[in-house]
Amino acid sequence: MKIEQLYTGCLAQGAYYIESNGEAAIIDPLRETSPYVRKAEKAGAKIKYIFETHFHADFVSGHIDLAKKTGATIVYGPTANTTYAVHHATDGEVFKLGKVFIKAIHTPGHTLESTTYLLTDETGKDHAIFTGDTLFIGDVGRPDLAIKGDLTERDLAGMLYDSLHTKIMPLSDDVIVYPAHGAGSACGKNMSKETTDTLGNQKLFNYALRAKSKADFVEQVLDGLGKAPAYFAQNARLNKEGYEPIDRVMQRGSHALSAAAFEAAVNETGALMLDVRDAANFAKGFIPNSINIGLNGQFAPWVGALIPDLTQPIALITPVGLEQETVLRLARVGYDQCIGYLEGGFPAWQQAGNEIDTIESISADAFVQRLAANPQAPVLDVRKPTEFDVEHLATAENSPLDTLNDHLASISHTEPVYVHCAGGYRSMVANSILKARGFDNVVNVEGGLAAIKQVAPELLAANEQNVH
Repeated sequence: MKIEQLYTGCLAQGAYYIESNGEAAIIDPLRETSPYVRKAEKAGAKIKYIFETHFHADFVSGHIDLAKKTGATIVYGPTANTTYAVHHATDGEVFKLGKVFIKAIHTPGHTLESTTYLLTDETGKDHAIFTGDTLFIGDVGRPDLAIKGDLTERDLAGMLYDSLHTKIMPLSDDVIVYPAHGAGSACGKNMSKETTDTLGNQKLFNYALRAKSKADFVEQVLDGLGKAPAYFAQNARLNKEGYEPIDRVMQRGSHALSAAAFEAAVNETGALMLDVRDAANFAKGFIPNSINIGLNGQFAPWVGALIPDLTQPIALITPVGLEQETVLRLARVGYDQCIGYLEGGFPAWQQAGNEIDTIESISADAFVQRLAANPQAPVLDVRKPTEFDVEHLATAENSPLDTLNDHLASISHTEPVYVHCAGGYRSMVANSILKARGFDNVVNVEGGLAAIKQVAPELLAANEQNVH
């Protein structure tokens, strides 16, 4: 028996490859199919099953394409209604894979169709559970994503409690927990950086499993939940109803465009120009009105949070050699309408003599000096409200990046506005958005609050409310 966790950091997502005696199963695959196909071919195994724990909201699963290419059966839990062919597992149904067995355990709560898969090894011993978003390391799945009709988040939280206490926690302490996500995912609020653990440890250290009662569990799980990203519902719909084949999406998005053709295509289609270079390079020069979301950070989640329409045409500016990777990472979260990329990257735009724009980016030292000269200078903190509440600059206003467009009316058009985040990634995204909206006096603070804190910790205030 072989179990391999295929973890993708930028999505904080874990897919799984299980193999026994020439047969393989994939659990919660990402959109691209080739890694799973290659892995099975190399081992001389046939992919027999694709197990889906639920309708994922934070990424588009590769289950449909993978099933078409391999002939594998897609398996969902008992209440998952799809527009394509699947096997609806009954609660407790067992699937034979080589010499091992995989049992479907219906665990509603995160969503109604959520299902955990229990792997029993060759000796008949319970070995591992693949919990999807039912149980994370350090947390449980948020119960506010599948609300419909008269079903509330409190109802779902109660279901989740019952699922955990009647179906998961009675399992042996040495059973290994393999979740669908880790720290950085918006599917929970308190996930560990660890991506696997024993169930026994989780019973001891996971706050949700230590709740004193169902009522206590419901209150703890719902407390502090942030707003779900806008793209979640759209991704869940694609996973439920189907999507365009990934090969076609990749072919369309991998179209190389000269500087002239790039400009013409953007004008003709109304495409959003997405520049995925790192913040420092973007600040030095970029195509006017382009938006910067760097590949070197939480790229896909921020695309999902900031581009509300999955059908929005997108034209890419990438470092040379990263064009296809960018198209793929967009497709992972359902952005399939990439019309192509600027051949040669931003240098090709410059060489063509086209107009460029820049963003002033200063060190934390320079920022502190300017703030000393003008203590009332506008400072915009684009971190999450929870981060802001822990500590922030006393004069800063909090405009979280994912809701920045809602706060434009309160931002000065006339004087320099200093923008910072925690480390510099989100602030450049925010600056690019503000620039595109006509704010010409934005200034990026390099290194964010971490750098400012090193230079002038006395400027920080904690637990003060200054949020709009």
